[in-house]
Amino acid sequence: MKARKIVLGLSVVWLAGAAVAASQPDASGIWMRGDGNAKVRIAPCGSDICATNLWIKDTSGGENVGDKLVMSVKPKSADTLAGKAFDPKRNLTYSIQVKVRKASLVTRGCIVGGLVCKNVSWTRAN
Repeated sequence: MKARKIVLGLSVVWLAGAAVAASQPDASGIWMRGDGNAKVRIAPCGSDICATNLWIKDTSGGENVGDKLVMSVKPKSADTLAGKAFDPKRNLTYSIQVKVRKASLVTRGCIVGGLVCKNVSWTRAN
């Protein structure tokens, strides 16, 4: 009887964890930046997620194909991920929020303790 209660309890915990995981925002996919200058793939990379440049229209700003942003984020709400983002090319770490919708994203990156922030809009690429 005691073993049955333990198994039942573990099953409830597992199901609750699966429900939470299923409700987490998922930013995976290919996205076009609102200014039309970049297309990125967001996908898992180890325990983090990475945004990797697939295409850059104008490289004069220092962006190149293959550049990557490594995001260590967790759900903040039903539609928002929040945490840190590391840009290995520039050796900079940002605080980041990613608001996820079905066909769009809005990223908000901040440096200098949140004093300097920038929002970027993205649409899902075909």
